[in-house]
Amino acid sequence: MIGLKRITRSSVLVSQSLRPKDKEDLLFVMPLSQHFFAQRASNRFLDIYQMGNKAAIEKERARLTDEMNRGYFADINELKQHGGKIAMANKIIIPAMAASKFPTLEVNYSGGKTLKLPITSNENGNLADADKSHIPKATLLCLSFRASSQAMIDSWSIPFHVAFRGSSDAQLYEISFIDSWLLRRNLIKRLLLRIMRKSDDDGQNNALRRQIVYSFGDHYYFRKELKIMNLLTGYIFLLDKFGRIRWQGFGTATQDEVSSLLSCTSLLLEEKWGSLCSRSAEGQDH
Repeated sequence: MIGLKRITRSSVLVSQSLRPKDKEDLLFVMPLSQHFFAQRASNRFLDIYQMGNKAAIEKERARLTDEMNRGYFADINELKQHGGKIAMANKIIIPAMAASKFPTLEVNYSGGKTLKLPITSNENGNLADADKSHIPKATLLCLSFRASSQAMIDSWSIPFHVAFRGSSDAQLYEISFIDSWLLRRNLIKRLLLRIMRKSDDDGQNNALRRQIVYSFGDHYYFRKELKIMNLLTGYIFLLDKFGRIRWQGFGTATQDEVSSLLSCTSLLLEEKWGSLCSRSAEGQDH
């Protein structure tokens, strides 16, 4: 307990020292959640100061400012305004030449198996995944950062699963992100995965399965790359065999958006790449 108090005091002192002097009293008027965040962030600063890396220090300062300005209550206010519908989903497929790559993400199955997503081939058609498994022509990734967005995820994943359950060329992953420092500890992580194991099997033998996986760690820069800000809504990405984002949706699906998702998936499954790219370009012109 004495050691814990010392660590806490050290974190507070470091947090104060890294702030401008005219804001030293800010720490004592912050809400408890932000106070705790400042203590955790100070630990990262402490490690970087020891390294003497000024660029990394500035990067962490920018991150701290960003996360302090964008908190839970900002997400709640946005959710009240648009119900999680940050933007409408794409109506047509994104042309291959204009599509960006989905960043590599390591996920865990509840049984302990680790996988890197997306499973892709490179531009020459060679396997890029470590286990050399079958490369899907279309992959739907449903991202959830809070349990409250599960109903939103279901509004996309269930129709997708029903429509393509007989296809071995499509894959569906529901990814839950776990950022908590405590839940990322190895012992707690294994216990959590064991508990989740009882509820992540859809109990069906279709060619397409709803694969429920978990990503543990610090996802700040992953979210920045995908421009994900509100953590209370759901994010849906349809990828081609090269891991490119060809379609995107948000929040709860509308009927028109589901139709668009299924149509774009069918294109990825059925069309040849050259024909697909030309059709997409023609669609953008209209």
